[in-house]
Amino acid sequence: MSVSIEKTIKNLELNNIKAYYAENKAEVCKIVSDLLFDGAVITAGGSVSLKESGVWDIIESGKYKFYDRAKPGITDEERLEAFKAAIGCDFFFCSSNAVTENGELVNVDGTANRISSICFGPKNVIMIAGINKLVKNVDEGLLRIKRTAAPKNTERLKIDAPCRKLGHCVSLLKNACPDMTDGCRGNTRICCDYLVSAMQRQKYRIKVIICNEPLGY
Repeated sequence: MSVSIEKTIKNLELNNIKAYYAENKAEVCKIVSDLLFDGAVITAGGSVSLKESGVWDIIESGKYKFYDRAKPGITDEERLEAFKAAIGCDFFFCSSNAVTENGELVNVDGTANRISSICFGPKNVIMIAGINKLVKNVDEGLLRIKRTAAPKNTERLKIDAPCRKLGHCVSLLKNACPDMTDGCRGNTRICCDYLVSAMQRQKYRIKVIICNEPLGY
């Protein structure tokens, strides 16, 4: 385990965020399986990390009551039900756009459904984060979103935003360290609501599994 990961885990714990270390994807899946119980009610945010790590296969295995808001053929009514199920569910799964050495979680959403669940509602939040998500501080986390996470997610979701064409936020053309609100102004913008999770009053409600492999964007 690197010094950076050790420091990150130590500071997550100081912030009342439970931190786990996994050497590889198989260890991630083992930790997740140990945390869950049969029949648990589960919801999840859209996440490439969950699928690449194998965690998605676990939560949709049939052992749990999983509300999948992105399943093929889902109706608008079913999708709304999945969003509502996040309030009071046993486990909410997602990744984090960035995890800082100071033990902070940096995230941004277009509609705030993921960050709202991180803040309030689910009994447990389980985040899967690859080593590519680790940054020094919040400022680096925000830059990571504008340089990497946002453009790759607009490509994945086929959203016609400037960062999809440029490969980075349009704000970086004018400023190497743009503000959160800098960037495109259209309805296709996915960087609308920012959240930094620091010290938590509810100890270990949020659990972060750091994998020593790159995962997601």
